Amino acid sequence: MAADTTTTEAPGSSLTTLPLSKAITAGLRRAMEDDDKVVLIGEDIGKLGGVFRVTEGLQKDFGEARVIDAPLAESGIVGTSIGMAIRGYKPVIEIQFDAFIYPAYDQIVTQLAKLHNRTQGHEQMPLVIRVPYGGGIGSPEHHSESPETVFAHHAGLRLISPSTPHDAYWMIQEAVQSPDPVMFFEPKRRYWMRGEVDTAERGLPHDRAQVVTEGTDLTLLAYGPLMPTAKDVVAAAAEEGTSIELIDLRSLSPIDFDTIEASVRRTGRLVVAHEAPVFLGLGAEIAARITERAFFHLEAPVLRVGGFHTPYPGSKLEHHYLPDLDRILDGVDRALAY
Repeated sequence: MAADTTTTEAPGSSLTTLPLSKAITAGLRRAMEDDDKVVLIGEDIGKLGGVFRVTEGLQKDFGEARVIDAPLAESGIVGTSIGMAIRGYKPVIEIQFDAFIYPAYDQIVTQLAKLHNRTQGHEQMPLVIRVPYGGGIGSPEHHSESPETVFAHHAGLRLISPSTPHDAYWMIQEAVQSPDPVMFFEPKRRYWMRGEVDTAERGLPHDRAQVVTEGTDLTLLAYGPLMPTAKDVVAAAAEEGTSIELIDLRSLSPIDFDTIEASVRRTGRLVVAHEAPVFLGLGAEIAARITERAFFHLEAPVLRVGGFHTPYPGSKLEHHYLPDLDRILDGVDRALAY
């Protein structure tokens, strides 16, 4: 599952082309160079470089004391890292696959998310949990979940998800620098997607949504692994004369409702798309909030497109489960029909 490791960079330029996975690697490397308190810990992240090779080469360059191969014990990894954060370190944990995180759920939601509040601000929790998430890679059961809503429900955690190599490079560094615990959701089926990274210009902060394309007829909101599909929707709709404003959510908790509301006030319609099940997904909260905040500007109800309320299927059926171009376009057509 190793990603493309080649890079393209013009001499003397801050611009480079990287796969998304290697943009995270570069961001982690820079964070470790800038602060010797940054420590990586996870299963097979050292000599192997992780299942997806995101940490490849970092143990060789920074040593086994800073890139730690941990036992197969997610609860122990998170619990140990909480202690390290209390002692002044900045641990960055890798969870091998999304659904492997559940053994550590107790540590995350009853300890990590609450310690800052429980200690009345005395203890900060500068800890990052990297979570490769989503489907589309033909993997077996427990390897293709979208658990973001489970953790967004708990106050005290920041959740962010990059969709481009540039955002991946900068957002992982912002996550490491944050005094709050951050869950960094990485769209695993986009690890091999290449894009331009500007190592000198950060762009929007990690807690802001980004208007990717401007439009007038409808707002389409997506994040993480669905962003390339959403861009295809915008292009396909344009061929039919429909102008879609596309927003990349980027921060899943907190949510930048101001940017979404401003867009909906211009377009009058909103479709929210995500891989996770529609039932109680992030789209439900976004639909409710935008209906409250922009009711008199809406020309149609906020519609949601996402996964089904079923266990994630086997690899031969996952293309039926994942929202695709046609399913999102159907949502667009239904919104425009009102």
